[in-house]
Amino acid sequence: MVQRQVPNPVELLELMKFKKPDLNGKRRRLQGALTIDDLRTIAKRRTPKAAFDYTDGAAEGELSLTRARQAFQDVEFHPGILKPAPEVDTTVDILGGPSALPFGIAPTGFTRLMQTEGEVAGAGAAAAAGIPFTLSTLGTTSIEGVKAANPHGRNWFQLYVMRDREISYELTRRAAAAGFDTLQFTVDTPVAGARLRDKRNGFSIPPQLTLGTIVNAIPRPWWWYDFLTTPKLEFASLSTTGGTVGELLDAAMDPTISYDDLAVIRDIWPGKILIKGVQNVEDSVRLRDAGVDGVVLSNHGGRQLDRAPIPFHLLPEVRKAVGDDFTVMIDTGIMNGADIVAAVALGADFTLIGRAYLYGLMAGGRSGVDRTIEILKTEIERTMRLLGVSSLAELEPGHVTQLTRLVPVARAAAEARV
Repeated sequence: MVQRQVPNPVELLELMKFKKPDLNGKRRRLQGALTIDDLRTIAKRRTPKAAFDYTDGAAEGELSLTRARQAFQDVEFHPGILKPAPEVDTTVDILGGPSALPFGIAPTGFTRLMQTEGEVAGAGAAAAAGIPFTLSTLGTTSIEGVKAANPHGRNWFQLYVMRDREISYELTRRAAAAGFDTLQFTVDTPVAGARLRDKRNGFSIPPQLTLGTIVNAIPRPWWWYDFLTTPKLEFASLSTTGGTVGELLDAAMDPTISYDDLAVIRDIWPGKILIKGVQNVEDSVRLRDAGVDGVVLSNHGGRQLDRAPIPFHLLPEVRKAVGDDFTVMIDTGIMNGADIVAAVALGADFTLIGRAYLYGLMAGGRSGVDRTIEILKTEIERTMRLLGVSSLAELEPGHVTQLTRLVPVARAAAEARV
């Protein structure tokens, strides 16, 4: 029989712990976000549909993006027991310099569209966190503006090869003169992918005021206030602005890009050079032999070729083929610090976050980007402790199994015969 008693008022008072209300709405929202997906939910609520879909969407049926995210979810970790890791070291040396965390901010185009602070917020947050920031050719803040926002940190520049080659050459020279230390030479965008959400939304750059956009803006007046009361939204490094994203890319990019272009850029660029958009083992080996400093395994966030290879699945094969002394990075689909830990365990030297950073930006400007980095840092440290490792160098393939849903037919048939 359970013995019951009249509640003791003193004991009841001890249980009543009320938090002081936070009257700062932005801070309250961001602190309530415990995952990147929480930030995405806030971002969707606070950003007009066309701008949010431009960020959130991918090409055609969005299969590449869905599969990339699923690949990270289909991970089984193998922790070691009785291996205390009360303190973990998340620092890494990458391309001749330090990073406090095993990820940096990826290049994203037209970033001030998502939230008016744009690249300045990203570069400032990266500086505070001690991680690299990458400016896109299609960025909305100038090379010099990013340098001013991150004067002492590591700035990287992402380069497209334009039809007018001199534009690309001049941007390369400007980035070098501004002290950017790494160039991401992007090779997966000879033409624009079919980004159907943008077409269905009638999305253009700059955004146009239509009946639909006005109706969608009514519950989001803060976004339009920022848009209308800050400097004109345009590409900082290009003179042509106007039209859909696909039209702008098709007008600017050149499908004849080749190794000859890489050779010219290497002659101009004095720092480290990465090739971004590599999607098979053979190209990784060929680029290593060509003497570049590293590759970024990426399908452009699923925004170019739909049904493209999954970078995370490709990672172990590339690492085995190129050896341990060649830099291999990975992006696409990263939404959790555990994704980053799994990538490092399977051979990635570094990772890049794109949408995860933009969700934070849309959710709360610079503070939202800070929150993105804080969430990922916490998840990385917790995952490492639970695995029983104290440093990134201790992570190894034995810590991770990639569970397979998408197995090539030929491989599945061969395994069945064994």
